Amino acid sequence: MNDNIYDGPPDYRAVGAHGVFPETTHDQVERYNFLAHLNRHLAASVLPGVAKAYEARVAPAFAAEHGREPRNRKEVHKALASEPIHQAWSALRRNTMEMRQQAGLSVVLPQLAALMERAERLTPPDSLQLDEGVRMPDYLTAVDHHCMPGSYHAERVAGDLSAAANYDSGMFVTTGGLLGRFTDGGGRGMVDYLGRHHPDFRPRRILDLGCGLGHNMLPIAEAFPEAQVTAVDVAAPMLRYGAARAASLGIGNVAFVQADCADLGAFEDASFDWIQSTMFLHETSAKALPRIMAECRRLIAPGGLVIHIEQPQYDAEMPPFEQAMRDWDAFNNNEPFWTKLHEIDLDRVMLDAGFKPEELLHGGVAAVVDTSLFPDAAADEVEDYGRKPAWHITGARAAV
Repeated sequence: MNDNIYDGPPDYRAVGAHGVFPETTHDQVERYNFLAHLNRHLAASVLPGVAKAYEARVAPAFAAEHGREPRNRKEVHKALASEPIHQAWSALRRNTMEMRQQAGLSVVLPQLAALMERAERLTPPDSLQLDEGVRMPDYLTAVDHHCMPGSYHAERVAGDLSAAANYDSGMFVTTGGLLGRFTDGGGRGMVDYLGRHHPDFRPRRILDLGCGLGHNMLPIAEAFPEAQVTAVDVAAPMLRYGAARAASLGIGNVAFVQADCADLGAFEDASFDWIQSTMFLHETSAKALPRIMAECRRLIAPGGLVIHIEQPQYDAEMPPFEQAMRDWDAFNNNEPFWTKLHEIDLDRVMLDAGFKPEELLHGGVAAVVDTSLFPDAAADEVEDYGRKPAWHITGARAAV
């Protein structure tokens, strides 16, 4: 890149605010900016050194000991464990995740009561449907995902939404702004994908699985204003915040519903024209995944679309080193299903759920980013092994 052009992450002050977005002081903003720059430095400057060390030292040492190259990512992972630059990169990256979560909580918790009051005032009737009888899946309660204390679901007080406020406040930092001012680049990318590949598709009933706070669903709801969108998640704090967030942004055709995506019995068969998820499947489990796909098959209407977007699967075309680096999240970022999901034959799971081979579809989705605010995002060539805003589609077009 041109050395005279600033190519770092955008200033946090460019983040998109809305009715329940946490307020930040000068020092909190600068702490966020520091973490965004540190993440960028690790990806752009330190990680390439890990690759060079692997080629120059780690791989030759493995070959000298075993008489062959590493066969898979597990052997690469083990071989890298004693490489100093990899140790430094990994430790710093883990530390940035922990610091980001603590920085976010230091922003959110002092103003939590005010955020809860604003959310309650903003939330329209019938846009939020909570169910105290929903049981948290074991895969969600087992770890603090992304080093987020309490993961997505924990409630510090009655009516809590701190997990969602923390997530929303800090995602701009974690992604370096690459998903846009409102962290909705994935949803905008999906709308762009549909416009190019399914231009005549006009869904009237849309289901978003694992919606979180709804940031990826809102561009879809906005693009199809005549559609009724149902955004489902098991975590009440995410839904409370998401309903208020949507209302404050002027999007009123989304209902936020608490339910387990592996058990959606409240919805009738063939009741949705489009079912989709965005980077959700890796947050589930090997037990839940087939049940989620079976529910997709049951709920999709004839001619409807099922689209799940995730990072690409590990296959023979992906070098073991790259697989090992992408697998970092499984070992160091509290993503226990990450490694298993990316080696599963997802087509096979969909076929076992009842989809037919001729119904399956694949493709790619890239985040659509406001390049006037984030010019670096358009030309970013930094490989960050799994965090770049471009994903693969596993889905189906149900037969008519």
